Amino acid sequence: MPLSPSSVWLTVLLGLLLALTPLGTDSFLPAMPAIARDLGAEPALVQLGLTTYFLGVAAGQLAWGPFSDRFGRRPALLAGCAVFLGASVGCTLAESAPALVAMRLLQGLAMSSGPVVARSIVRDMHAHEQAARLLAQMQIVFGFVPITAPLIAGALIVWSGWQAVFAFHAAMAAALGAAVALGLAETAPGERRSIHPARIAASFGALLADARFVAPLATLLCAQIGLYAFLANSSFALVGRAGVTAAGYGALFAAVMVGQIVGAFYSSRWVGRAGIARMLRFGTRLCAAAGVAMALLAWSGASHWTAVVLPMMVYMFAFSFVLPHATALAMTPFPQSAGAAASLLGAGQFGLGAVVSAALGVLYDGTARPMAAAVALAGVTAVAVETLRLRWARDASGSAHGDD
Repeated sequence: MPLSPSSVWLTVLLGLLLALTPLGTDSFLPAMPAIARDLGAEPALVQLGLTTYFLGVAAGQLAWGPFSDRFGRRPALLAGCAVFLGASVGCTLAESAPALVAMRLLQGLAMSSGPVVARSIVRDMHAHEQAARLLAQMQIVFGFVPITAPLIAGALIVWSGWQAVFAFHAAMAAALGAAVALGLAETAPGERRSIHPARIAASFGALLADARFVAPLATLLCAQIGLYAFLANSSFALVGRAGVTAAGYGALFAAVMVGQIVGAFYSSRWVGRAGIARMLRFGTRLCAAAGVAMALLAWSGASHWTAVVLPMMVYMFAFSFVLPHATALAMTPFPQSAGAAASLLGAGQFGLGAVVSAALGVLYDGTARPMAAAVALAGVTAVAVETLRLRWARDASGSAHGDD
């Protein structure tokens, strides 16, 4: 029986679908040293498995949104889960690092279906603060995946090697596919959009030419740089220079993600009273403060793990005030092309992730300084964009829904 729109279980399912892409990232991080050792590969080559994954997610975002606009949300999710299952089995069977890196690209393509379609379903059902509230509630569910994924991965690696991580991915693909088939009703509008390449390009072009979409997207992308910087360098900075063990890294990573869960909880409760604009203003400024604090600690020579983990906990708390509200603000004006809008949002985020992870792989100097500088830059630029471009877009549209 399909779940009702007000069901807690629907929120849980959508939150898990939203969390598919961090599942593929956060459970891979603890496995990287073991993969490099067992496959006789350099760490830089194994780290390409993160970069190709981000590239796959970015490319997949551009495809799944229009696909779901044309064929429906359920068929898109079922197809994505099927490819996710096959790619995960392929990763399990990989006998060389290049083969694993290639399968990670396919994994990213498949797993990107989850967040794209989940955001589209939210827009099918809600707009404005109602959409932001549901997205923030989904972020609470989402937040448990970055906490548990590295811990589960660490235990699986100890128990049965790094291949068990990808076997776990395969099991998740099967379980989510069954949940979608049994519990998710179709929510796409009755009028389906064409998937002719020219029409898709036109939809993307119209969105990218509209300040109501571009301004919140730019704010979100700036803030997201900080998260990708942490993902790219934190394991090397903490396990290496700070002397943290692999198991300890999983626990510290989970602690950082607790900040996101707490932020998502309060974000979902406050948005109805404060409005989207105030949520974004608060989130971007707190991101900047946390990022600058991390950079000052890193460049002053602080090498204890708390100099990274505590500022990043605050950053992730603040980021939970940016992500759902920027997403809702970007998607609300476009109900007939929700899939295309969700695609561009996701493609921008994970395309940026590929660039940031590759750049910090090159810039890593054995300390937390490059990562901390990137986190500070992310927060400061998010404030600048929110202040200038987002306000201009609200003024230009003649509507300041949720603003004071």
